[in-house]
Amino acid sequence: MQNGSATVIAALILGLSILGGSYFLGKSVDSISESVAQLTAVAGKIQVAGGAAPSAPSPPPQRGPDPKKAYDINIAGSPSKGGGADAEVTLVEFSDFQCPFCGRVNGTLEQIQDAYGDQVKIVFKHLPLRMHAQAPLAHAASEAAKNQGKFWEMHDLIFANQRELTEAKFIEHAGTLDLDIEQFTLDMNSAQVKKRVDSDAAEAQRLGVTGTPGFFVNGHFLSGARPFGDFKRLIDEQAKEG
Repeated sequence: MQNGSATVIAALILGLSILGGSYFLGKSVDSISESVAQLTAVAGKIQVAGGAAPSAPSPPPQRGPDPKKAYDINIAGSPSKGGGADAEVTLVEFSDFQCPFCGRVNGTLEQIQDAYGDQVKIVFKHLPLRMHAQAPLAHAASEAAKNQGKFWEMHDLIFANQRELTEAKFIEHAGTLDLDIEQFTLDMNSAQVKKRVDSDAAEAQRLGVTGTPGFFVNGHFLSGARPFGDFKRLIDEQAKEG
């Protein structure tokens, strides 16, 4: 006899014994009801014992890009610093100027630049999140500054003043950087600049990047404002493979 069948029979005998004992000892109705409740609980156990073993819960679906896969990132026209085309490692960041974690990770990116120099090329990609209403104009301001050769300088000023993401503040930054204010203002509000920002956001969506900051190290995804050590492990691994 299989173990499941034996368990069912034993449980039925136990349940009948409980009811029979309650009846012959002349227990109260409440006591008999309690016994019935006990039998009901036993019946539940019988169902589990007689049926198939419960299946293990399914693993949660993969969220975001697969870290084990190397993705092809379009960096044509994107601002970059560090190594050139012959850099061993290319680190692409999808960032949001209103995201506090993006501001926090900038110090880590500076550490990477100091440690690796031209060995690592750092590329910036726009991903203003929908929850950040002030982000799109900030990204447009950085692109407008890029048109005058001052992307990274504007990038640093915007992150240093994350609490003031307004057009007036961006124009003030442009003055600090000696940009042509009239041209900067026109570019910041132009359809062409908006198209460039939207293009990066569309690429992030294609790749499955939904949060910021999101990084690709030679195409391998790394999510969040990670410490320097996390980047170092992946950069060193990719440099060896290269």
